Amino acid sequence: MFLGLDIGTSAVKAVLVDGDQKVLATTETPLAISRPHPGFSEQNPEDWWQATLDSIDALKAQQPAALSAVQGIGLSGQMHGAVLLDAAGAVLRPAILWNDGRSSAECRELEERFPALHQVAGNLAFPGFTAPKLIWVKKHEPEIFARTAKVLLPKAYVGYRLTGEMVEEMSDASGTLWLDVARRDWSDEALAATDLSRDHMPRLVEGNAAAGRIKGELAARWGMATPPVLAGGAGDNAAGAVGLGAIGAGNAFVSLGTSGVLWATTDRYAPNPQSSVHAFCHAIPATWHQMGVILSAASALGWWSEAMKIAPGDLLAPLGDAPSAPSPALFLPYLSGERTPHNDTAIRGAFIGLDHDASRETLTQAVLEGVAFAFKDCLDALGAAGTKLDQADVIGGGSRSRFWIGVLANVLGLPLNRIEDGERGGAFGAARLARMAATGEAPSSVCLPPRRLETIHPTPDLQNAYAARHARYRALYPALKGATS
Repeated sequence: MFLGLDIGTSAVKAVLVDGDQKVLATTETPLAISRPHPGFSEQNPEDWWQATLDSIDALKAQQPAALSAVQGIGLSGQMHGAVLLDAAGAVLRPAILWNDGRSSAECRELEERFPALHQVAGNLAFPGFTAPKLIWVKKHEPEIFARTAKVLLPKAYVGYRLTGEMVEEMSDASGTLWLDVARRDWSDEALAATDLSRDHMPRLVEGNAAAGRIKGELAARWGMATPPVLAGGAGDNAAGAVGLGAIGAGNAFVSLGTSGVLWATTDRYAPNPQSSVHAFCHAIPATWHQMGVILSAASALGWWSEAMKIAPGDLLAPLGDAPSAPSPALFLPYLSGERTPHNDTAIRGAFIGLDHDASRETLTQAVLEGVAFAFKDCLDALGAAGTKLDQADVIGGGSRSRFWIGVLANVLGLPLNRIEDGERGGAFGAARLARMAATGEAPSSVCLPPRRLETIHPTPDLQNAYAARHARYRALYPALKGATS
């Protein structure tokens, strides 16, 4: 038996998986976010820990015998959050989260202090990343910074509470801006640019390697005769990729979640930071990945649903099963700004091309297409970094819509696969990493792909029509920026 934990922003999720990779039980414990000032986003690390205890306790109530047989535990989690600990391991302040925007000025400072940052870390300095947050803390909370002995990411903090060991793995460490992503090691120069050193960092392991063993008292609490191994784990997207079996060069997926991710697994380090592509280590050794990230994907449809006071399914139903032509309206989905390729926190969304014939169905289709066009921007940015995709799986809540996948296939010019369990999350990938850490099995024997239900192919006429619409979409960004800045 193997246990996967996903330390998310909105909840801690736990999944219990048997030796045949069958999910036996799942639990979820909700979390709250604190926003003490505009643009701030924080959580108390103790809340993650209590939610972790509650989630595993709930699994024990459902499957006591299975839980007692757990050999390994794996962690997935929200990336980039800064957990500051003193020399005794006590939390010094609430964790500053991935969606916190306070450190924009500090991003510019970091890039000025360390001109090689983009090449070493593989990314631009975004406010959501960890390193700029520490510059902010030193500037605004110097007494906290002076007492900081260790900086952990959210899932590593939970791992510390489980084992007493401070350990991080490569995929999550890549999102700090302190990792030399090509070398898979901390960068002394990047750390020095934030007035930190290796002493402030946890020990690094690969995601499928053992990071420690669960404390005896916790194993006893959950009826485990032998304390399970804790795996290094993975950041949330990398854990999702492990769960999908996307561990080989060329494997790709589109995630239609609240935000959107276009993921490509690579066998080399291939940064393209100027297009806001993320180049990170994978949770599997000697493997990397690229990501294009858009900030509003399924959440754009959620916004439109709320504005119309109609459920998303009822909005989509009149559109049918597949698109026949592009919508005459255009939607730019920058409701929360945009990351790839613009790195623009100020830009906002818009409908363009409305006339008297614009119907609810016209605008609903435009919303879906606007998100697809944003993914096409990501695909182009990955292509500029030398990555070519032949096909991709589609996951996330939006993957339930065959119409939306059809739009995406024609906009991206790629065959897209609808898969079984398309909403499977990072906790399942974490359970796979736990299995590898406990048994020593190879990734290729554990990280099997899900069953593909259907492949939706682009058609030449629609692909050409959408290419023309995307060109117009791209041309609108400068004008919109001038109108909203």
